[in-house]
Order: sequence, then structure tokens, then C-alpha cells
Amino acid sequence: MPIKVITFDLDNTLWDVEPALIRAEEAQRAWLLEHRPGTMEQYDHARLWEFKKRVWQRHPELLHNVSAMREQMLLELQLAAGYAEKEARVGAEQAFAVFLQQRHQVELYEEALEILEALSRDFTLGALTNGNADIFKTDAGEYFDFAFLAEDVGASKPAPDMFHAAMASSGATATNIIHVGDNPEHDIQGARAVGMYTVWVNTLGQKWPGGERAHREVISLKDLPAAIDSIATEAPGERS
Repeated sequence: MPIKVITFDLDNTLWDVEPALIRAEEAQRAWLLEHRPGTMEQYDHARLWEFKKRVWQRHPELLHNVSAMREQMLLELQLAAGYAEKEARVGAEQAFAVFLQQRHQVELYEEALEILEALSRDFTLGALTNGNADIFKTDAGEYFDFAFLAEDVGASKPAPDMFHAAMASSGATATNIIHVGDNPEHDIQGARAVGMYTVWVNTLGQKWPGGERAHREVISLKDLPAAIDSIATEAPGERS
């Protein structure tokens, strides 16, 4: 069987990320209101979003490191409120730690753990994410053999760096790997560009936006094993 490795995107592939992000943002805001008064009171959601965008524009070097970018935003919020740099840096670290703790309180899709457990018996499993979720801090961590974040490799999907890192870590070639993800550009186009098989997790029933399609499409993770079995029956030279 040519398939040896299954790599997964995380957010909106294994879980709905929005609830965890909302809780994390609320916890971060509460920490700042208590420990750094004057930092957040004047910002509603829209104004805070504009502040974040200005930070991104000033720090393009942090484009592929969402953790460092968030800490920079937290630092600048406190500096703008008049806190000394040393105090602001400590506050940024602590507020980010609060955010990250809640960010990892994800609720996996109902069938995810059962599917991952079954797949882990036959395949090496890896996680590849542009975000800052650590799969090993979730309930699914025990089934994974390796994980890479964009900040680990210095580039976000669809750049090839994370896919190449997966090949190097697993010792598998591109034709031995299926990448599973929800984003047509980042996951499907990125993985296909390096020669991997792909499965599009389309839980929202979206239309394909164009370009080379995934090798298989599923609307639920419960359909993933069948899609993988179907791909595994193909010889590498027969892919479309």
C-alpha cells in the first residue's frame, strides 16, 4: 500500500475553532482589564481589529508567526496605554499565556477521536497548521507522531515548507502521504503542489472555488477512512 502517512490541518478540520477563539479572546481581555487597567477599556471589537491590522502592517516579518504577532499586539496595547516597556513585555507574555490556555480548549468534531484512533493503527499521523494550536495539548494528541506550525518552519501553507517538513520527519515521499484539510488554497493546492494526495473536508458544503480539485472530498470526518482507502488503491502514477 503506497500510503504511509496522513497529515491533518487542525482548525476547522478536526474541530470548529471559533468557540475556542472567542473564549480565548474573552479570557485575554479579562486579564488585561484586571492586571493592566487602561489598556483595553477604549477598544470595542472594531477598534481592536483596526489596532491589530496596524500592528501587522508594521511587522511583516511576523506574518508567519501568529503567536509572536499576538504578543507584539499585546505589547503595543500596553505601551500605548502608558506602561513601561519592561512591564508591558511581562504583561504581553502573561496575557498571551491566558489566551493560549483557552485556545487549546477545543471541542473536537464528534467522530474525530474514533477516526484518529483507527487511522493511527495503520498510518503515521502528523499535524500541519498555520495557527498556533498544539495538537499535543488536545485530546487528540496521543494519536499523532509529529506536528509542525507555520512559526516552526517560517512559512505558512500553501508554501511548501511545512509539507517538506512532514516528509523529512516521516521519511515518506509525497506519494506516500495524504493531506487532509478544509482550506482549498492552503491545504489542497499547497499539498497538491508538492505531489501529495489530498482530501478536502468540506463540512459547510461550500462550492469548490476553482483550480485543481482535491483527490477526494468529504462532508464529515466519518467519511474519511473510506476516502483514504479509495486513494490507497491507486498507484502513484495513476493520480489525476
